[in-house]
Amino acid sequence: MSECHVTPSITVSHTSAKDMGAPIIALAGQPNMGKSTLFNLLTGLNQHVGNWPGKTVEYREGHFDLSGHSIRLVDLPGTYSLTANSPEEMIAREFILREKPSVVVAVVSAANLERSLYLVAELSALDALVVVALNMMDVAAQEGVQVDARVLEAALGLPVVPMIASKAAGVQELLGVVNEILSGKRVPSPRPPEVRADHREILAKIEAQIAGHVPPPYPKGWIALKLLEGDAEVTHMMQAALPKEVWDAVHDILRAHDDAFLAVASGRYEWIGCILRAAVSRPKIGQIGLTERLDRWAAHPVWGLFILAGILGLVFWLTFTIGSPLQEWLDARIIAPLAGLAAGALADAPFWLQGMVVDGLIGGVGSVLTFLPILVIFFAVFALLEDVGYMARAAYVMDNFMHLMGLHGKSFLPLFLGFGCNVPAVMGTRVIDSWPARLLTILIAPLVPCTARMAVIAFIAPAFFGANAVWVSWGLVLLSLLMLVVSGALLNKVIFKGQRSAFIMEMPLYHIPNLRTIGLLVWQRSIAFVKKAGTAILVMSLLVWVLSYLPNGNLNTSFLARFGHFIEPVGRWMGFDWRLTVALITSFPAKENAIATLGVLFGSSPNAGLTDMLTVSFSTASALSFLVVTMLFIPCMATVAVTKQETNSWRWTLLSVFLLLGLSMAAGTVVYHLAVWIGL
Repeated sequence: MSECHVTPSITVSHTSAKDMGAPIIALAGQPNMGKSTLFNLLTGLNQHVGNWPGKTVEYREGHFDLSGHSIRLVDLPGTYSLTANSPEEMIAREFILREKPSVVVAVVSAANLERSLYLVAELSALDALVVVALNMMDVAAQEGVQVDARVLEAALGLPVVPMIASKAAGVQELLGVVNEILSGKRVPSPRPPEVRADHREILAKIEAQIAGHVPPPYPKGWIALKLLEGDAEVTHMMQAALPKEVWDAVHDILRAHDDAFLAVASGRYEWIGCILRAAVSRPKIGQIGLTERLDRWAAHPVWGLFILAGILGLVFWLTFTIGSPLQEWLDARIIAPLAGLAAGALADAPFWLQGMVVDGLIGGVGSVLTFLPILVIFFAVFALLEDVGYMARAAYVMDNFMHLMGLHGKSFLPLFLGFGCNVPAVMGTRVIDSWPARLLTILIAPLVPCTARMAVIAFIAPAFFGANAVWVSWGLVLLSLLMLVVSGALLNKVIFKGQRSAFIMEMPLYHIPNLRTIGLLVWQRSIAFVKKAGTAILVMSLLVWVLSYLPNGNLNTSFLARFGHFIEPVGRWMGFDWRLTVALITSFPAKENAIATLGVLFGSSPNAGLTDMLTVSFSTASALSFLVVTMLFIPCMATVAVTKQETNSWRWTLLSVFLLLGLSMAAGTVVYHLAVWIGL
């Protein structure tokens, strides 16, 4: 057994992050550790989500009360380390070093402690008061892993609190420890790892050279360690801060020991190994855990595909069994009567005001708001899949299909996010290391049907296809995914010359989903949709109504009708009249606008819903063509904007737009004429 090397216990102390404000508690941890579950438990609805200043990385902050005091809780981005390898890691370490939170809670997994402790090793070397939240004790027990929290606490020199965040177990104990630290009754004495023995003298030399030149608020020892690691950001900062002769001396030391990063990592892994041998008991050889048993099916190259297809089918079944009847009820019992009441109340008002309220406001925005039950189902199912740990398995079983495009399963993770929204799907491509693979994934990401597209499908498909709406919707999704694979393969062959990249992916352990976390996520996304309906969609609905009213109050001679008739010849290829063509174009700002526009054009009637009026006005062939084009049409304005942001190129952005425009029009034309030929 190798000797364990840790530095002597040291006492860390500092003032509150905000001397005049609420104490700050920062949640740090690697992905899939339950950090978000703990954050949601503590803050509930007292939270807001945004982006870090100057970054597109998500920012979450909330507030809660502890012993009568308001606490500011910041959920740092999930990171595997504090080395400047990604924006998330930079944000996490800069926040801790500059904002100096009162307490840093490191959320680790008891079921996968070896991986979790690497981040703790880095946190313990900072000037921060760290508490270890030993989460997922139940998952560890399922896998046959036992962790002695008292031994772990003694080895780390940090408070360790066993927890099951999904069941709220251990949360009060964690808050009790945090309260003791905030009140000064308890002071952690971390025992961080040392650099491997053959490089400790080198580290001391670097510290001596940079003494007096380290810019605040960075600790001298931490800066020396990061220089030894070869951290690019710290190296650049110190090169600018040090006098030339001092930097030359430091650079000579680093150049003579260019393998020093291995010494730093080896020291941490030796430290982790010693702690694990002391605090962790693993299952006997041959014992199979729950995750391995489930993965025999979920990650199987054949059965895994059937399970994935079955999950998608279940989503559609739930949508049309539960969501569609609720949508129809809202339309018939809420929106239509509301339109009648508004028409009666405004009977003596000017005709234009009555039309704007009844047709523009209620007919447009009201129709879109009936999507909400359908969207709630989509949000809940995908939040459940994410929380239980299935998404990584979906990526794994899709790896072979990704290879057809020169990609790998890692590209499926951001693509999977596209089922919720294409914007985070494009942003999520940052997890892909290879630029060609990342760019290709960005180009094909809009072909993943987002919830907005699916809501349009769920609105129209039952009206025209009745009981067969489930199969039509499933077929539309499969068509979209088939176009994704074909387009990706062609783009890879023509533009990227058949390049392929390697694939390494982490498979998190399965765990019981937290209904509170899922509920909060569904609530946040639903509220965001309602806000969208009350802003962007409202503006577009009113704009469409104004264009349909001017110049003389007659829809057939309005500016909108003139524009629609101008572009109608193109729409006729796909079986559209000018109204469907205009609805498709107005879906560019937001896909839901297609239904809002149709709601405005057909008006709101207390006697007939929008779906009834659509079935009378259009053939089944035209409806099917419209659904196909909607699935493949150019992405929404936000997706185009984030594509430009992530590629930093109008050339690639316009290629994405024109590729999807051509693909959707060609597919719509073929489907329409084929449907007419078979008699739909």
